[in-house]
Amino acid sequence: MLHRYTALFSVKGTLGFTLAGLLARMALPMTGIAMITMLSQQYGRYALAGAVSATFVLAYALLSPQISRLVDRYGQYRILMISALLSVFGTSLILLCSYWQLGQWLLFVGAIFTGCMPSLSAMLRARWTQIYRGQPELATAYSLESVLDELSFIVGPPLAVGLSVAWFVQAGPLLAAIFLISGIIFLALQRNTEPKIDSAQQAQHTTAIIRQVDVLLLALLMLAMGVIVGTIDIMSVAFAESLQQTAAASWVLSAYALSSCVAGLIFGATNLRMPLHRLLLCGGIATAITTLPLLWANSIVALLLMVFVAGIFFAPTMIIAMTLIERMVPASRLTEGMTWLLAALSIGVALGAAITGQVVDAMGIDVGFRVAVVAGILVILAVCLGYQRLGKYQRCEPS
Repeated sequence: MLHRYTALFSVKGTLGFTLAGLLARMALPMTGIAMITMLSQQYGRYALAGAVSATFVLAYALLSPQISRLVDRYGQYRILMISALLSVFGTSLILLCSYWQLGQWLLFVGAIFTGCMPSLSAMLRARWTQIYRGQPELATAYSLESVLDELSFIVGPPLAVGLSVAWFVQAGPLLAAIFLISGIIFLALQRNTEPKIDSAQQAQHTTAIIRQVDVLLLALLMLAMGVIVGTIDIMSVAFAESLQQTAAASWVLSAYALSSCVAGLIFGATNLRMPLHRLLLCGGIATAITTLPLLWANSIVALLLMVFVAGIFFAPTMIIAMTLIERMVPASRLTEGMTWLLAALSIGVALGAAITGQVVDAMGIDVGFRVAVVAGILVILAVCLGYQRLGKYQRCEPS
């Protein structure tokens, strides 16, 4: 299995942009949970913490496709630094407001600017696509990217929560900003692997990618999956704090990411000849079913195990969706197309965090996980609606 992944780095420059992306992508999973941890300790209100975090994620979801569209038009080197600086400015504003207890409305302003963060996952997948387009190695590269996404969610949340709890409350968001700007600088300077700009194709395709029905169906799926993630984010912190074990929330979140990471590694190294639309259907249904045990969590250990099971099908389902989007959109719009799926996922996370925060404050912790179950029903609806339409795309090629 390992040789399938190590072979990817035989091309010069691939290791460099992978390491840069790994550093920069840590900012996304760290920032949201760090905001929740910091603000819930500072203000004692989950609704406020969830709303600010949701504002950041929602701003990221709405702005990142526009940033990616600019990247497709002008290149990564020109756009990445600008967006990263705007994001760091927003995080700095939130930190200052938290430290000096300034007006709460400034927290939301800062969250919007923080959402100017570029979609690192899409940027890196675009680089892999340029190198391995049309080759079986591309599926393995997408699997690697999904695994690294999950790795950032394994390391990032416990690091952010641990620093904010054990050191000082602003430590988590501060480190996330440092990771972002340093990783972006490293990535932007690697011009040799930067996707080339095709001005002629850009001029031919001016309609927003998200208007395509097939892309919308995949976006709906990712949104519903994001709601599950957002629910688990909020509920992990709330559940752990209800048991006076706040730091344990980071381990619960890492369990979800770890299971998805392992599943993604195995999936990327497996020769599956099943058509993509059928794989997507199976993954979506399995993802929905695994939310049900969360309703019966009664301890940190039980929650950790249930969350681990719930994460098993997340990365494979996302890999399939990314493989489909690469075959749907023009090559010159690939970064934008992938970012729309990632944006839908982020919107789902924002909705899940905001809705669950309100539910926990109004109805209690016992009701919170029901939001994930409802999202699971939406996942099933999305894969069923897309089953026939997505069948026209090529089946998954063995890697």
